[in-house]
Amino acid sequence: MSLSKPLSVLAIPAFADNYLWLIHNGVNAAIVDPGDAGPVLDVLRERKLTLTAILLTHHHADHVGGVPGLLAQYEVPVYGPHNPAIRGITHPLREGDRLTVPGLGLALSVLEVPGHTLDHIAYVAADAGWLFCGDTLFAGGCGRLFEGTPAQMVESLAKLTSLPDHTAVYCAHEYTLSNLKFALEVEPENMALLTRIGVEQKKREQNQATVPTFIGLEKSTNPFLRYTEPAIMDRLTSVGRLATREAIPAFAALREWKNAYR
Repeated sequence: MSLSKPLSVLAIPAFADNYLWLIHNGVNAAIVDPGDAGPVLDVLRERKLTLTAILLTHHHADHVGGVPGLLAQYEVPVYGPHNPAIRGITHPLREGDRLTVPGLGLALSVLEVPGHTLDHIAYVAADAGWLFCGDTLFAGGCGRLFEGTPAQMVESLAKLTSLPDHTAVYCAHEYTLSNLKFALEVEPENMALLTRIGVEQKKREQNQATVPTFIGLEKSTNPFLRYTEPAIMDRLTSVGRLATREAIPAFAALREWKNAYR
């Protein structure tokens, strides 16, 4: 009989820049946002792991596309947003719901974090200090507002930044260097940001992931968490993107600038 090990989180690369997060104990495993079944099945076979649960954050295809392929091989519960359009969900979740991941004993709580999509949720493993936030918060950035409003995203990000600074942020894409390039455009005098860029560049040169990141690091370097800083408001004003010092318009201006930034 196999003996389980302490829980750990493994990044499974997929598509051009996605990370599918596999939480496992050396015996059983749960997958977060499996956009593609193939890479997940490969890792499960290689490591001799048994899939016991699927966790979804929102309905975009690069986060849910692999669910049918996994369910063809494993009969497991599928946790996800309360969105009937997502096929396969057996346990729809809302704000404040709690669950224990089968086979792992990992306690998770659920936050509703609309903005990127209206159905977006995040999972918090408070005891482990882990956050699985899909496309809401990125290393150095945040998700595009495909469905939600700036005010919704501001509220969602505030929920995430209320978590302890040591919380590890398992976001779903390797966007860090491009996000930090924009952050430097917005806040060129931020010394913590300049230091971070050097650290993250070295990671990518060695083909290492730049995530997970941490809530504390994001609060000191991510412009989408710092949009009320006077220096950022000054910058938005100087480039003609902001005509007021109000918070929500500043966030909206920042997001619109990032959408067009190259």
